[in-house]
Amino acid sequence: MNSTIKGILYGVFAYVVWGVLPIYWKLIQDISPFEILTHRIIWSFVTLIVFIILTRKFNELKTALNKVFSQKKVLLAMVAVSLLISSNWLLYIWAVNSNHILDASLGYYINPLVSIILGVIVLKEKLSLWQIFSVCLATIGVGYLTIMSGTLPIVAILLSLTFAFYGLLKKILNIDAFLSLTIETLLIFPVALIYFSFLASNGDAGLLKSGTIEQLLIVGAGLVTILPLLFFGKATQLIPYTYVGFLQFISPTISLVIGVLLYGENFTHKDLISFSFIWVACLIFAISSTPFMKTIEQKIINRNKKQTMSA
Repeated sequence: MNSTIKGILYGVFAYVVWGVLPIYWKLIQDISPFEILTHRIIWSFVTLIVFIILTRKFNELKTALNKVFSQKKVLLAMVAVSLLISSNWLLYIWAVNSNHILDASLGYYINPLVSIILGVIVLKEKLSLWQIFSVCLATIGVGYLTIMSGTLPIVAILLSLTFAFYGLLKKILNIDAFLSLTIETLLIFPVALIYFSFLASNGDAGLLKSGTIEQLLIVGAGLVTILPLLFFGKATQLIPYTYVGFLQFISPTISLVIGVLLYGENFTHKDLISFSFIWVACLIFAISSTPFMKTIEQKIINRNKKQTMSA
């Protein structure tokens, strides 16, 4: 199995898990978004430390830490990565537990567009003719929904920007996904621990007031957070960032279905039109690398060259 296929499989797994996460957060919606975020950070860090102990990656972690803390630019970039993913988690948890799953879905539909643009501008990645066409279709779909809604989708925009820049920095830093995630959570772990200690001392910690099942779900937030992020990190290392961007359409589509069918959120005619553009864009991108599509693309390019020369 070549690296591209591996990268795509890693990405697909990550986005499927993220797509069904609204169900998980709904199960602990009585806990405030800030406390859920705190537990995601704390238990993610604990889970990663356990993995490091089991896999005996102490030397690799030490090397990665030396790289981060010995270079100011790398450290600042890693701090930015920690802040970006923490902000993204908080926004998403709030959106899901405030009955705005469709808004969150829109945010993660916009995100691939931002990721693709960043891949082209910052990483100098190139798009094929079909991929450019796919981007245009998806942009039309998102733009139509934004215009028809009549308001600027602040939550959706912030979700897309935080995660797109998170992925970009991960790509640039190029640190092993497992080690990078450990350092990310390490940097923000003290803040989370202090905040939870504050809640506990004031008797406001939801974890301590919850039943056994809910407590297990809260602690399990570490595992459901770590697994998709690890696979996402692997995907960004193995495939072009433009591919990562389009794989992201998997997650909001699953979340959209869950929001409408499971939680009864309103899916209007304008939503259907907008998302139809996006789904067609995903389909075109998925088959853009097939021999048939490449042949058609080459014919179009050759025809345009002939027309230009004759003009």
